This record gives sequence, C-alpha cells and structure tokens, in this order.
Amino acid sequence: MPRHRPLPTSRHPELHRTNRVGWLRAAVLGANDGIVSVAGIVVGVAASGASSETILMTGVAGVVAGAMSMAAGEYVSVQSQADTEAADLAIEKRELRAEPGLELAELTQIYVQRGLEPALARQVAEQLTAHDALAAHARDELGLTEELRARPLQAALASAAAFTVGAALPIAASVFAPADRVAAVTTAVTLVGLLISGGIAARIGGASILRGAWRVGFWGAVAMAAAALVGRLFNVAV
Repeated sequence: MPRHRPLPTSRHPELHRTNRVGWLRAAVLGANDGIVSVAGIVVGVAASGASSETILMTGVAGVVAGAMSMAAGEYVSVQSQADTEAADLAIEKRELRAEPGLELAELTQIYVQRGLEPALARQVAEQLTAHDALAAHARDELGLTEELRARPLQAALASAAAFTVGAALPIAASVFAPADRVAAVTTAVTLVGLLISGGIAARIGGASILRGAWRVGFWGAVAMAAAALVGRLFNVAV
C-alpha cells in the first residue's frame, strides 16, 4: 500500500504584530505621556525659579496623578469599547436564534463580496455556521477577533506602568542635575529618552525606527518648549 507523506510544515513561521495592538498602544501612550508631561512640569517649575525641593515634590506629585489618570482614562475608554462589542454580540446572538436562515444568507453574501463564487460562499458559510455561528459573524460581519478585542484591565495596567517608567527619566534628571541647570539637563535627557522610546515602539510595531523616534522627539520638544515659556513668564520662585 502506498504510504501517505505527512503534509510539510512551515519552516518560516510568520510573526504578526496585530496581537500587540491593545497593550502596545496603551504602553506607548503611557510612556510618552509620562516622559513629556512630567518633564514639562519639571522644566516649567524650574524655569520659574523654584527650589530643587519644590521641583522634585511637584514632579513626584505629577507622576502619581498622571499614572492614576492614565489608568483610569484607559480603563474607561477601553471598557466603553468592550461594552459596545458585547452589545453587538448580543444582537448577533438574538438574530441567530430568531432568523438563522437570514443570518446564513448574510454570511454567504459577505463571502461573495470578498470574491468567492456563490456556491462556494454558501458552502463556506454553512460549514462555519455549523462550527461556530457566532464566532463567524463576529469575525466576518462585525470585525471582532480574539487578538484585537478590547481588554480594559490590560490597557489600564500597561498605561499606568509605562507612564511611571517614562516619568522616572525626567525625575532622575532633575535630582542629579546641578541646581542651576535643572531645566536644561532635564530637557536634554528627556529628548534623548523620547527618541529612544519612539524608536523602541516603532521597532515593536514593525514601523520605521527613525521615523518613530523623530516623530515622538519632535512633539516632546514642542511640549517642553511651551512649558518652559510658561515658567519664564511667571519667573517667580515658589
């Protein structure tokens, strides 16, 4: 009897990054916001002529408030998305129970529009419906997948942790910088940190490292310049 050869396995598994979208977006936003906002606070307060103790106290307060704000904001925002997804899935469940024939026809039409012949589209729709009708409609009608679904707690924790890590950079710069050069040293260190974080985020996301670094660095420089301007306008020791 002829022996059946096993199907060949892939020797070059593909590495996709879409499963990182949720936590990566929250982490990048948190890290950049931590660096920029706390650096802006430090630079602005230092430019006003405040003492080193006041600068440090203000920066630490900014870290705590910012991390909590980022976590709460991310959780509420992503939870709203999760609620919307759950509501859409509930609608699909009701429709599958009430009108299974219409739902099957709808799924068939989706596959026809994607390029399948009507007969094949019907066969695919029937098989996927028999396997898991709700999953098929969630994926192909609503665009909801397990990899991209909303995860509020993950987003909140990633954002708060990244904010704290990012904010540690300008705080450390303000602590170790000479008293009369806090603003200048913090600005320089922060810009370097932003370039690095932008490059790392771009690398993780599969984008251009140079473009990601300069994009983040540019807007960080603008934010700190605005904060320094406000501080110099007051120019009053606290």
